[in-house]
Amino acid sequence: MTGKFVTATALLVLTIVMGAQGRGFAQTAPAGQAPATTPATPAQQPAAPADAAQKPDTSQEPADLDSVSRRQRIHDYKNWSYNVGAGANLNSGTTRTWVRQGGFVGSVGVARNGNKYLGLRMDFDFANMPLRDSTLEFAEATGASTHAYSVTLDPIINIPVTKEYGGYVLFGPAFIHRTGSLSSDTTIPGSPCSSFWNWWGACQNSNYNIPLSGDFTNSTVNEFGYNIGAGVTRKMPSGVEIYAEFRLMHGSRNNIQTDYRPITIGFRW
Repeated sequence: MTGKFVTATALLVLTIVMGAQGRGFAQTAPAGQAPATTPATPAQQPAAPADAAQKPDTSQEPADLDSVSRRQRIHDYKNWSYNVGAGANLNSGTTRTWVRQGGFVGSVGVARNGNKYLGLRMDFDFANMPLRDSTLEFAEATGASTHAYSVTLDPIINIPVTKEYGGYVLFGPAFIHRTGSLSSDTTIPGSPCSSFWNWWGACQNSNYNIPLSGDFTNSTVNEFGYNIGAGVTRKMPSGVEIYAEFRLMHGSRNNIQTDYRPITIGFRW
């Protein structure tokens, strides 16, 4: 009986020892093999918004806009301006004695402006000077054609009154080239000079008689003088100005004078 108890006890102890060894073998990893681990996920920086990367730097824009606005306020005029006009001619002085009023006048010009108020303007003018009927009778001619061409170079003073209305004055030297031609003239060459032939230019260079050649029927007179003018302007919504101008033109050479007063209406831009 005692032997059976000892045998059973030995078997129980052996079973417990074998079970403990089996559990330790199952928990031991094979040699040379590292235990599996889960890799740590690195911390990620939040992505920057796309608009922040593409947004331009506007820190200098207000200063640039102020600079441009300031230059525009200071430079409130055109460096160059142009004008074209047409009208009628009123004569004065000796010219009025021989030429009737109302001849056609045309004018073109250009101005270089130094600032809003001062500039330098050059004009080319054409003036038709039709002779009076009494002049044709005096000259013994059936018809005539007379013109004056002038070039002027004037300082111009602009006078702004409102945003729409303004004025200007100008004055300076003038060069006048006057030409004329008589038709079917029956004056006898060599006749004494008269006031008309003096003005016509046939008796230049202290001649007391009309030249014997027939060239006296054609006249060419070059004169230097001056001009004075003034005008008013009206600015249109397009920026073009309508102007009305009055001038006094005077030229003289060898006691021959040409005086006329062109009145023109035109455009300035």
